[in-house]
Amino acid sequence: MQALNSTPVTDGRPRDLWGEDRALDAWAKDHGGTGGETERRWLRTARDALQALESPTPDAAAEPLLDELLADVRKVPRPGASGIAWDLRVPLERRLAVELVLAWADVKERLPGRLRPCGNPECRLFLLDRSRANTARWCSMKTCGNRLKARRHQARTRQTPQT
Repeated sequence: MQALNSTPVTDGRPRDLWGEDRALDAWAKDHGGTGGETERRWLRTARDALQALESPTPDAAAEPLLDELLADVRKVPRPGASGIAWDLRVPLERRLAVELVLAWADVKERLPGRLRPCGNPECRLFLLDRSRANTARWCSMKTCGNRLKARRHQARTRQTPQT
């Protein structure tokens, strides 16, 4: 989720939290990566492709980008005392981006229909709906939810004739 939500809108302006190389290198190192130009390129490619696939109007043009990222990636079983562990075989510079895509795929499989964009068309964040009824609409009720509800209320009161 953190990667999908790395392009928020703040004060009405889109931001890219991964736009600066130093910031993305720091994020990568915090998540087991090494940093560096090639790793940054793969991370941004994975993030942008996943955002395109999860947007309100999914963009199939993102699929070839994921195909390229996942080319020659293998998971190899390794038996042990506690069962089977799976070793990911991928070039080091793509490893973190591949793990990002695999985490997204895991969420899609385990929680179908729960990952979606915020219902606020001005917001670029995504939410993972953990509500029992699967009815969450906003990334945050405090920001987007209240904002949209207030706008709808104001629109209704402007339309209601005064007696």
